[in-house]
Amino acid sequence: MAKNTRFEKVYTQGAVNVTEIWVDKDTGVNYLYHVSGYSGGLTPLLDRDGKPVISPVANR
Repeated sequence: MAKNTRFEKVYTQGAVNVTEIWVDKDTGVNYLYHVSGYSGGLTPLLDRDGKPVISPVANR
């Protein structure tokens, strides 16, 4: 299996109830991932105006 280099985990919290923030290195969009037991979900991380949080992207 090839190594996925597009997404980078920048934050993690918890062991059983896990919350993580992942950044798409191509677009800079931040995603919130939360898992608890057998359930989980992924959504774009939004700012107070409802717009996606975007991190600076290094030029490739």
